[in-house]
Amino acid sequence: MGIMRSKEYDICVIGGLGHVGLPLGIVFASKGLRVCLQDINEESAEVLRQGRMPFVEYGAEPILKEVLSSGKLTISLEPESVSMAKYVIIAIGTPVDEYLNPKTRQFLEFIHDIRKYLDPTQIIIIRSSVFPHTCRQIVTELRDDQEWHLAYCPERIVQGYAVQELEKLPQIVAGVTEKAVEEASELFSKITSKIIHASMNEAELVKLFSNSWRYIQFAVANQFHMICEDFDMDYDRVRNIMVEGYERAKGLPSAGFAAGPCLLKDTMQLSAFYNNSFLLGHAAMMINEGLPNFIVKGLKNKYDLSQKKVGILGMAFKSDIDDIRDSLSYKLGKILRFHGSKVFYSDEFAKDPTFISKEELIDSSDIIVVGVPHSAYEGLIIPDHVEVVDLWGVTKKK
Repeated sequence: MGIMRSKEYDICVIGGLGHVGLPLGIVFASKGLRVCLQDINEESAEVLRQGRMPFVEYGAEPILKEVLSSGKLTISLEPESVSMAKYVIIAIGTPVDEYLNPKTRQFLEFIHDIRKYLDPTQIIIIRSSVFPHTCRQIVTELRDDQEWHLAYCPERIVQGYAVQELEKLPQIVAGVTEKAVEEASELFSKITSKIIHASMNEAELVKLFSNSWRYIQFAVANQFHMICEDFDMDYDRVRNIMVEGYERAKGLPSAGFAAGPCLLKDTMQLSAFYNNSFLLGHAAMMINEGLPNFIVKGLKNKYDLSQKKVGILGMAFKSDIDDIRDSLSYKLGKILRFHGSKVFYSDEFAKDPTFISKEELIDSSDIIVVGVPHSAYEGLIIPDHVEVVDLWGVTKKK
């Protein structure tokens, strides 16, 4: 069939400067497609135009420089750019409210706002995680007397490694029309060798199931860790004995903060879809979100925290990236300050004028909690007189 060349761009990615849209746009541009990254973030746009990534994404910067130089990648802050592309990929955030219910109406209002830049000849692809049945509602929002071609192609990459994973992972494709499925499949076949077709309802659930499953796995590990701590045992040692030579247990992760903008949010979206009867999801939330409290409770049993200086190593929500969104390290710091502790923060990737170096943090702290296992902390030597809470097992004592 081939990509049509009647418009100025082959692809316009809305939300194109974010963690989902930007790597996708770069990879498509590297395959020779004309890509426009449309966004409202002026600061990130300026950084990108200089050939630099606005956040950590391994392997992306050399490709970015190449596609900017070749003219295959364009950055736009103008919404009119949406009308200039054959394919429109929507990769904006889909938040939940203060009660952890999905803000579906907010997403649909966004579709309504950009409706004037869309036309039925375009293939509209939803990349964002969405509440089940949202894609059908989008079609209703768009519908006039013409047929609209909308596909849902959820992303399933690991943040920081999207450029690598986009070409390795199979892409799920669903659509409301046969043309939407065919066109979206052809497009994604340019970056991955395997396309998996699904119904719209199946594809929407696959995304929520995937993140909920990971969130529950982390909760199991964290609950096991709590059990071991309460009985003065080492979870990592129990886990290592359990998985050695026993393949059925290999998927059990280590304990640690399960955070970030996706796992909890999508677990709660699934719960809302299931009339708030997703008991496993709610239990996982209580365990994972309760881990900072559990750590502080253990420290309170040993020390008067109002007399202690506590350092938190790692403020990003996962290792070796700079994204602090929904990081549980901040929740931990807030609880410690409530108990009177003086709290220091440090991170190897995230930047903040209040952060101090890991060396200064070690010298200044009575207690150190490893919030995230950045590779720079592996083998980090900490004096014996400093209490260390290291669920990840990355540091060492002198």
